[in-house]
Amino acid sequence: MRQGRREMRDRRHRRTRRKVVGSGERPRLSVHFSGQHIYAQVIDDREGKTLAFVSTRRKDLGGLRANVAGASKVGVCLAEEAKQKGIQKVVFDRGGFLYHGKVEALANAAREAGLEF
Repeated sequence: MRQGRREMRDRRHRRTRRKVVGSGERPRLSVHFSGQHIYAQVIDDREGKTLAFVSTRRKDLGGLRANVAGASKVGVCLAEEAKQKGIQKVVFDRGGFLYHGKVEALANAAREAGLEF
């Protein structure tokens, strides 16, 4: 049976999540995209808590959209927020999306802003 885009992304995400687990000393940086917005959060999976969260829906980001420029800005803001909370190292969870375009831009911006992964 043929699978749609959503099912294929879910399969890739489940496959990745079997290997990528966030801990207290190295939480997981999770990325999600909708048609209009970008969401990124730093999660401690052992505690089940979100430590930092940024999206393009925040008022202070000035109405960015789900494109490479928006992804870069979200990556920088997330890295700054994580560093304020004492988080230096993370593991990257691309959420089943291909590491290209927006995902790559967010990751590179977070790296340049000081996060290690």
